[in-house]
Amino acid sequence: MIRGKYQKLNLALVYLLLGAFIALTLFPFLMIISISFREGNLALGKILPDKISLEHWRFVLGLPYENAHGQIVQEPSVVLMWFWNSIKIAAFSSFLILLLSGSGAYAFARLRFKFRSNMLTSLMILQMFPQVLSLVAIYAILNFIGNYIPAMGLNTHPGLILVYLGGVSIYIWMIKGYFDTIPASIEESAMIDGASTFQTFIGILLPMSLPIFAVVFILSFISFIGEYPVASVCLVQTKQWTLAVGANSFLYDQNYLWGRFAATAVLSGIPITVVFMLCQRFLVSGLTSGGVKG
Repeated sequence: MIRGKYQKLNLALVYLLLGAFIALTLFPFLMIISISFREGNLALGKILPDKISLEHWRFVLGLPYENAHGQIVQEPSVVLMWFWNSIKIAAFSSFLILLLSGSGAYAFARLRFKFRSNMLTSLMILQMFPQVLSLVAIYAILNFIGNYIPAMGLNTHPGLILVYLGGVSIYIWMIKGYFDTIPASIEESAMIDGASTFQTFIGILLPMSLPIFAVVFILSFISFIGEYPVASVCLVQTKQWTLAVGANSFLYDQNYLWGRFAATAVLSGIPITVVFMLCQRFLVSGLTSGGVKG
């Protein structure tokens, strides 16, 4: 009897802590949504606003809105331009990450060459240093490249994509670990039948590894679309900004446009949510299973 009471008490305590954790996690998200639907640009207030206003969303989407002077204004939406820039950069970067990490992981998992283990260790060590520490070097390198190839220098999307590809190391490790769960005998059997190395990779290994490739695409897409420090250094002109850089521009000194910032922040979460919802089954299977099912 006493044991049963203790179990109920422990269960109630677990639910209480879980509820508190969920509330703590959801509060910032709900507050951002609330600010985006408030009048004015105040950051403080109740979660449920007294009056719903669409002025900030109208500005973000390029629809007519009433400004502080009571005038109806319609401006071209720079936010939607930033939104498209973010989608484009994140998608291209993630696709190129798949190509580089997939081919690199195959080389480390299936081929035997000198300094293979040393190179793998070096990739992991390099990935341990935060990218923020190399911002000055990134700026200098892109400035140098821009002198010879302007399309890939500072203030260009290809230049930013090139910088993002430097984070390929961790994805090589992820895909290599998945490749290691697939017996090499499957590919050897195909080679005995006359298949080339490229054919075994495309026809056998790649289809069996789709879950981990989906995981890599999702994780890289999420990290790129919300990335701010590197993008803020590489992109200078307003028309080249990503959504993260553009959203920060609403927070001027002594003039914080929290409403516009909040609406832009909510907008940036839409593509992440869509990609995650479409690929969540691959995300779970790619992280929890190997290439060969028992």
